[in-house]
Amino acid sequence: MLNIDLSGKRALVAGVADDAGYGFAIAKALAEAGASVVVGTWPPALNIFRNLLERGKMDESLALSSGGKMAFESIYPLDAAYSTLESAPESIRTNKRYAAVGDFSIDGLAASLVKDHGDKPLDIVVHSLANGPEVKKALLDTSRDGYLTALSVSAYSLIAMVSRLGPLMRAGGSVLSLTYMASERVIPGYGGGMSSAKAALESDTRVLAFEAGRRFGVRVNTISAGPLASRAASAIGIIEKMVGYVSANAPLTEPLTAPEVGAAAAFLASPLASGITGSVVYVDKGYHAMGMAVPE
Repeated sequence: MLNIDLSGKRALVAGVADDAGYGFAIAKALAEAGASVVVGTWPPALNIFRNLLERGKMDESLALSSGGKMAFESIYPLDAAYSTLESAPESIRTNKRYAAVGDFSIDGLAASLVKDHGDKPLDIVVHSLANGPEVKKALLDTSRDGYLTALSVSAYSLIAMVSRLGPLMRAGGSVLSLTYMASERVIPGYGGGMSSAKAALESDTRVLAFEAGRRFGVRVNTISAGPLASRAASAIGIIEKMVGYVSANAPLTEPLTAPEVGAAAAFLASPLASGITGSVVYVDKGYHAMGMAVPE
């Protein structure tokens, strides 16, 4: 019998700030498989997230099938828009939500990981990060700044993380990110350059699979997950319609759940997927295979 066993491995999941999204579900699936989990959390959400954990408000979500409870080994501040602390504008560095947390950059995260867990602290890196400040705008109405921010945070941050964290990963490690089929199909209402960012993320996944594979001995894949009505996705404005449309037209009509994406991530992070790299893996109930809506 094949089992996903991640015992003795440590995973970083970047982009966890509550228990409702794919990032949390992936963290939990990795923990269920035996991995130790550390997370990177956006500084403005960091105190709220820690308070929810400390007050037991997430205990039900943290429950594991073994009867235990998932505990994050470390929670780090992370704003992946910035590779170094010096690259962040002064207005960000002096903002009270940032100033109190220390170095929130990717470089700062790497330094904290080494300080807390040694020179090669990671086996798995999960990039669950995206930000499209103008996501509700049509592409034709998107500003240059809005477009570049979407690409910087949602795509370039993966490059920056692999570049900085790759040397901290043990051989045979796995890097995962999350994409969406707007990279290859038109999704009206999913704007602000986010479709471009997801296309870039998928292209970068293939290039990074080669470069990081040769340089660091790690695999790089991305999961194209179907829409999920999470708190973060509510910023899109039409997420409920997106979920309903996919359910009505996918080969499998049950709504996609976050744990299903988490299970796929655990597989891709495990030795069972040692031959898979540079791939876009669809976890969307088969919706990507459809060429038209199901006739009513």
